[in-house]
Amino acid sequence: MKAIILAAGRGSRMGLATENKPKCMAIYNNKLIIDYKIETFITCGITDIVIVNGYKKNVLESYLGDSEVRFVANDKYNSTNMVYSLFCAEHEMDGDLTISYGDIIYTDKVLNQITQNKSDIVVAVDKNWRELWALRMEDPLKDAETLKMDANCNIVELGKKPSSYGEIEGQFIGLIKISRSAIKQIRKFYHSLDKSATYEDMDFNNMYMTQFIQLIIEELMPVKAELISGGWLEFDSFRDLEIYERNLICL
Repeated sequence: MKAIILAAGRGSRMGLATENKPKCMAIYNNKLIIDYKIETFITCGITDIVIVNGYKKNVLESYLGDSEVRFVANDKYNSTNMVYSLFCAEHEMDGDLTISYGDIIYTDKVLNQITQNKSDIVVAVDKNWRELWALRMEDPLKDAETLKMDANCNIVELGKKPSSYGEIEGQFIGLIKISRSAIKQIRKFYHSLDKSATYEDMDFNNMYMTQFIQLIIEELMPVKAELISGGWLEFDSFRDLEIYERNLICL
């Protein structure tokens, strides 16, 4: 199993916390977000770790210089999104793979749940998402995205703007597992997409990960939801750091 961490962005909503370093180097409870992630992967037996970096990449590479982590650069980090970052590391997509957003942390239990699921494509879905969202914002529905599943926990819709809580059976947290047997198909599918088209008003290079997953569901293969109950945190803004620390939230 290999891990690819998507950590190319600055995270402008982090303010001064990421002025001189990438978002994944923001500090929470006296530890860098990237350190939480690397330690969790290693604890769970995943030591082959690739980081897609971009903003202030030299700062991150210098910090992790003595580790065995490898780096792939997304030099277009200012004008692209997560899917583009992932495929900057396409040459590393050659076996069982776990993909993680760079601005989340999670427990060993959450990571083990998703990696031990035998389905070809699995995403971690928090069914208790409202507890975390209620801490972070006054109107959780405003920031949440749709996620609907069938009776077998196959996702049928995600990533759209919900009109009610009934359209949200959980929230995708930014953690994905893809089996060795599905990787080749997904790479081929990505390159088959129309690069001149728009994807829900986004151009090809700015396609969101949820949009790409939805296309996989509709045109390629099922995507399984691995249901979790908390055990993770997202750091979207400096306010998130403040709220978690004020409420003594830790994993």
